[in-house]
Amino acid sequence: MLFKIREIAVIICVIFLISCKVDPKILPISPSNELKEITPIGFPNANYTFSTNIISENKFILGRALFYETLLSKNNTISCGSCHQQYTGFANADHDLSHGVNNLRGQRNASALFNLVWHPYFMHDGGINHIEVQPLAPIANVIEMGEDINHVIEKLQASDKYKTLFKNAFGTDEVTSDRLLKAITQFQGLIYSYNSKYDYVKRKEKNISFTSQEARGYNLFLANCNACHTEPLFSDFKFRNNGLLMDPFLKDSGRYQIEKLPENTFKFKTPSLRNVALTFPYMHDGRFKSIEQCLNHYTNPIGNLVNLDPLIPQAGILLSESQKSDIISFLGTLTDTVFTKDMRFADPNFH
Repeated sequence: MLFKIREIAVIICVIFLISCKVDPKILPISPSNELKEITPIGFPNANYTFSTNIISENKFILGRALFYETLLSKNNTISCGSCHQQYTGFANADHDLSHGVNNLRGQRNASALFNLVWHPYFMHDGGINHIEVQPLAPIANVIEMGEDINHVIEKLQASDKYKTLFKNAFGTDEVTSDRLLKAITQFQGLIYSYNSKYDYVKRKEKNISFTSQEARGYNLFLANCNACHTEPLFSDFKFRNNGLLMDPFLKDSGRYQIEKLPENTFKFKTPSLRNVALTFPYMHDGRFKSIEQCLNHYTNPIGNLVNLDPLIPQAGILLSESQKSDIISFLGTLTDTVFTKDMRFADPNFH
């Protein structure tokens, strides 16, 4: 009986000690000192450098907060992160066309966001030519965020949270459009993607090699796709008509809407194929749900010949079903899960 009493007493003491244990400290996600400008092996020099927007942890933290901040929209419901989700390579897997304030349906599919410092133009039609002013377009667009930048600044200036974040980043708590744009640029511009299987193979790292199917697909890709989707960025960032029939409801004429030149009708910026397995649906209007559908478009006779790019044969590219499977297998090697799982780029409101 005495032994049982002692045993019960020991158990009670253990429970008491466990219950009194101090909870582990929950640390905020911090970029630490890992933030730096990178030019991966084999990449060209970037189009944008941070020489006039010096990288700092506090600017990045502010930029990340702003990227996921709904105050940037008219009714405080939409953020950049609403349409650019990390797990999809900062594209939008939910909708073929972006949805904005009041659930208004946009005209184009949300582009993936990574390696942006190499882009000479932004948006599908290249309507923006500088990364630091790019956020102004969705903020002001009436069917995206629908807000006035001056009102955004007023809302942020009234927030104790943002006064602190701006002071940490810039030395004073004044909110300006220039500071806002530079901070968002730090966040978006440092989203690098260069650690896919393809990259490891090319850099001869980790003893990784292509499978026989991936190798066949790579050779087919070089012969049929690389002229437009040029390595290592997998885009030449040029404007091309790839032969898509115009959607009769959207009536999107592409680059023509920017420069009003007939020769630019139906031309859109070549998207990068990095992370293409994650960034569905595809094309500027999200009409294709799978890579197979995209390849079928290029192997079938082309429907829209107005300003058709000379690199695309009107009769379609000659590829067998097995060859298309090989190309798809190779494209899978362009998936980079390092940056899609990097907590530095995750929504700080949920971590």
